[in-house]
Amino acid sequence: MQDVPPDDLLARAKAWLAEDPDPDTRAELAALIDAEDHAALTARFAGTLQFGTAGLRGELGAGPMRMNRSVVVRAAAGLAAYLKKQGHTDGLVVVGYDARHKSADFARDTAAVMTGAGLRAAVLPRPLPTPVLAFAIRHLGAVAGVEVTASHNPPRDNGYKVYLGDGSQIVPPADAEIAAEIDAVRTLHDVPRPETGWQTLPGDVLDAYLTRTDAVLAPDSPRTARTVYTALHGVGKDTLLAAFARAGFPQPVLVTEQADPDPEFPTVAFPNPEEPGAMDLAFAQARETNPDLIIANDPDADRLAVAVPDGTDWRMLRGDEVGALLAAHLVTRGRGAHGTFAESIVSSSLLGRIAAKAGLPHAETLTGFKWIARVEDIRYGYEEALGYCVDPEGVRDKDGITAALLITELASTLKEAGRTLLDLLDDLAVEHGLHATDQLSVRVEDLSLIAAAMHRLREQPPTGLAGLPVTNAEDLTRGTDTLPPTDGLRYTLDGARVVVRPSGTEPKLKCYLEVVVPVSDHAALPAARTKATDLLTALKRDLSTAAGI
Repeated sequence: MQDVPPDDLLARAKAWLAEDPDPDTRAELAALIDAEDHAALTARFAGTLQFGTAGLRGELGAGPMRMNRSVVVRAAAGLAAYLKKQGHTDGLVVVGYDARHKSADFARDTAAVMTGAGLRAAVLPRPLPTPVLAFAIRHLGAVAGVEVTASHNPPRDNGYKVYLGDGSQIVPPADAEIAAEIDAVRTLHDVPRPETGWQTLPGDVLDAYLTRTDAVLAPDSPRTARTVYTALHGVGKDTLLAAFARAGFPQPVLVTEQADPDPEFPTVAFPNPEEPGAMDLAFAQARETNPDLIIANDPDADRLAVAVPDGTDWRMLRGDEVGALLAAHLVTRGRGAHGTFAESIVSSSLLGRIAAKAGLPHAETLTGFKWIARVEDIRYGYEEALGYCVDPEGVRDKDGITAALLITELASTLKEAGRTLLDLLDDLAVEHGLHATDQLSVRVEDLSLIAAAMHRLREQPPTGLAGLPVTNAEDLTRGTDTLPPTDGLRYTLDGARVVVRPSGTEPKLKCYLEVVVPVSDHAALPAARTKATDLLTALKRDLSTAAGI
């Protein structure tokens, strides 16, 4: 953040206050001005939230460094100006929203701005999963879509995700062009915001999405697997239950404490199924009801987590494990006989081996479904952070609802044969080698620590990690033959791979680790797992030292 003289700071804050349309943030800001709280004002006014390929995401509050109605109106005005410059002078913009604080207000403001700009706007009928919005864009022939969500961020956050008419999230150069239009908005008084004029969509858009979920499952496949389900206080429950009922699966047993939307997320420290403790209530429910698997959505239901019985208790499957299981199922089922299997560079290389064995194309992209969904002729795509695209014709984004249907179909198919998801993972390890993945993730308060770690690794790249030589060190800011430039580092080792990058949505440095251990037969699996665990532990230790974290 830049240093701002106190007088300039107060002047900026007072100018913002004068046009803030929200009584809540006006009251917050007025109190800070009256108290001359320079530290709090600096945190809110020493810059602006940056609009990028993730749209906007940040903490709720007053000022340009927070998520609020003033920031959203500017973002919507910039998007409207961009769309009109692209020739979409009266195109349709669909707006969806989750159940977080202020989400409905941000959606309404977006619809008002689009209407005031001469575009047509339609708002989903209630808080619904993000994949319903991604589906609606193409289903309705819209020129763009906006989803108001902060996904699995903490309760104090909200966000603003932008899609274009192909149903995929924005990528460069559209992000920079929209950001320039946002910067050109000098005052909210210049942004027309009528009180009416947009459409609230009827329920049939959700019906159309649910009808499309039929395409995910094989006709006459087994539908017997029993599940425990948690929505993690998000918006997934009603849509997932409707999809499961339509498919004929047994009704999932709900984790009732987390079933309904609650923007405070009272039972979890972070509403992310990957975070420690987030799945504890689901595990407790499963111990009581003994289902075949646990399924969980994140709060906007575009991600899916899966847990399975393992010995006398339950364990979470890693995103890479679920990604491989779904790929193997599609291949075995025969519906993956055409099209490309795609993944991000931080996901397991096992997908490439599965695709090669099946004679299918395989593609790697930068992180994020904004890239994965754009792979030509994509049939299936996944990312290790619990994101799966199993029906790209319907939703060109990750979709936690349809992925839940597909993994439950697979569990049902295996159950009919007296087998489990873990049995299939064992088979894949014997066939392709044990691909074990883990992550070293460091959350920081001071973002400069992330920049310092990346700088240190660039200036002094490691020559070996975990006793394995680094055979290739790539600075991804230069791009590669197949990837555009990005802020990341990739190390290829003899039997391992490491990717290091700053998170695009959270104050984290993320390091993605993979080791591949050959396996001769099923009897060799325990020793291979022990070796893989030891290698991953050593990789974490050595990489942490090399990065100074």
